[in-house]
Amino acid sequence: MQLKMKSLAIATTAAVAVALAAPAVMAQDKAEKAARPKAAKAAEGRVSVNGVIIPQAYFDMMNKEREASGQPSSAELTKAIKDELISREVLRQAAVKKGLDKDATIATQMDMARTAVLIRAYFDDYVKANPVTDAQLKSNYEQYKAQLGDKEYKARHILVDSEDEAKKVIAALKAGENFEKLAKEKSKDTGSKDNGGDLDWGPAGRYVPEFANALRALQNNQTTDKPVKSPFGFHVIRLDDSRALKVPTYDEVKDNFKQRAQQELVARLVEDLKSKAKVDEK
Repeated sequence: MQLKMKSLAIATTAAVAVALAAPAVMAQDKAEKAARPKAAKAAEGRVSVNGVIIPQAYFDMMNKEREASGQPSSAELTKAIKDELISREVLRQAAVKKGLDKDATIATQMDMARTAVLIRAYFDDYVKANPVTDAQLKSNYEQYKAQLGDKEYKARHILVDSEDEAKKVIAALKAGENFEKLAKEKSKDTGSKDNGGDLDWGPAGRYVPEFANALRALQNNQTTDKPVKSPFGFHVIRLDDSRALKVPTYDEVKDNFKQRAQQELVARLVEDLKSKAKVDEK
C-alpha cells in the first residue's frame, strides 16, 4: 500500500517517457561541429560492406552519442564505432537476404521505432523552443519547501478497512497490546506491517493530507485516539519521534525540478494536441 503523495511530475504516456529518456537525436549545431576533433572524422573515411556504403552521418551520430556519454574522441573510439557499424551492416544485409524485412510484424516494429525517433525529435524541439525559466523552477522549489514543512517524523501506523476495526485496534492498544504486534497481525499495508507498521523518517508532506494532518497533531510517543480516514482505509497512527527537517538546497534539486517541469510541459503539449485532433473510434 502506497501512502506517498503523487510526485510533482505529471504522469505521461509511455511514448513521452521514452522520448524524454532517450538520447537526443537533433543534429549538432555549428559550435559542436567546430569543437569536434578533425582527426577522428578523417579517420572514419569511406567504409562499404559488400558494396553498400555506410553513411558518414552514422559515424557522426554515434560519435555524438559516445561523446555525450563522456567518452572523448580518440583513435580507439573511432575504430570501435567503425567496427560496430560494419557489424550492424553485415547483420542488416543478412536479415534482408533472409526476407525478415518483409515480415509484417517486423515491418510494424521498424515503423514504430521510426515513429518513436520522430516523436523524440519533436519533443526535443518543443522543449528547446519553450525553455523552463529559473523563475519557474524557483517558484516550484518554494512550493516544495512549503509542502515539506520544517519537521520530519518517525511514525508507525496500522491500516484496516473499516472504522470499527480501527476502533478495536485503538481499544486493544489502550488495554496494553503491543503496537508492533498488532500491526503485523491486523495491518493491510504490506509495505510496513512486517516492520511493525514502521514508516521510517519523512516529512508530513509525503503523506496524503488526512494522514499528514493527524501526524502533525501528535506529540512524540502519542497514538491517535480516533481512527484516521484516508483514501486507503482507516489508520491508527503512532508518532515515535520528530526532528528538524533539513531541506535540500535549490542548487541540489534544480536539475530534478527542471526535468519534472519539462515532463509537465510535454504532457500538456500532448493533451493539447489530442484535444484538437479528430479521433474516430469504431
